[in-house]
Amino acid sequence: MKNEHHIVIRPFEADDNRRLTEIWYAASRLSHPFLPEDLLVRQRQEIAEKYLPQTETWVAADDNGPIGFIGLMDQFIGGLFVAPESQGAGIGSMLLDHAFALKGKLALEVYAANHRAVAFYRRHGFCGVRRRETDDNGLPHPLILMQKPCPVPNRPTTPTGA
Repeated sequence: MKNEHHIVIRPFEADDNRRLTEIWYAASRLSHPFLPEDLLVRQRQEIAEKYLPQTETWVAADDNGPIGFIGLMDQFIGGLFVAPESQGAGIGSMLLDHAFALKGKLALEVYAANHRAVAFYRRHGFCGVRRRETDDNGLPHPLILMQKPCPVPNRPTTPTGA
């Protein structure tokens, strides 16, 4: 991974809220252009007031401050966001690897239309286990439930010694 700054992953601090909310908004607009702007504005407030303070949030920071974060609710990833200007430098991979090392099993939902994110999670060993056709707001934007490790399919057993 190439980067000019030393990157650390650390727990969320209250002073991170404003910057992480900015990262969430900028990354969401880039990754989810199909979502209405008014919805993103409402969600931005929820991110700041509820999501960041109430989840297990890990922050990727360089010498200049936060550049990405991952929010966990037990073994479920509520969100993984990297500042657009820092995307492609391995920050998301670092955050995902950190979360997997902590939890040993992870699940998440990703918009099917967010092809870049779906491919990212597949590269990291996630597989799709279920799809639903509407999002949490009832909008017609399919979501894919992904998990790592992938479930082992049930295989019929054959009698031994036959």
